[in-house]
Amino acid sequence: MTDLNNLSVNELQSMIENAESALKNKQASKRKEVFAQIKELAASVGVTVEIHEAEKKQKRKGIKVAPKYRNPDDASQTWTGRGVMPRWMRALTEAGHDKSEYSI
Repeated sequence: MTDLNNLSVNELQSMIENAESALKNKQASKRKEVFAQIKELAASVGVTVEIHEAEKKQKRKGIKVAPKYRNPDDASQTWTGRGVMPRWMRALTEAGHDKSEYSI
């Protein structure tokens, strides 16, 4: 085995890329073997099986929501009306003010 401390940065990066590629190839071949075994077992009991590989799930991107309320004391503090009420809004509502007074 190679002493990793003696390798240059480029050599290490190349080794990592090669290892990742080899791992992906082994995983793909193992997946094909397992699919073949599943189909073989299903055929042995007289059943046909279709295997569809799941596509990568798309990450759900949050939609920016426009703020609905603004702090009268500090205009940089806003709130969309969603989630936990900020401290400044909670203090104002506890003092008897209505949220609608601070609508943008």
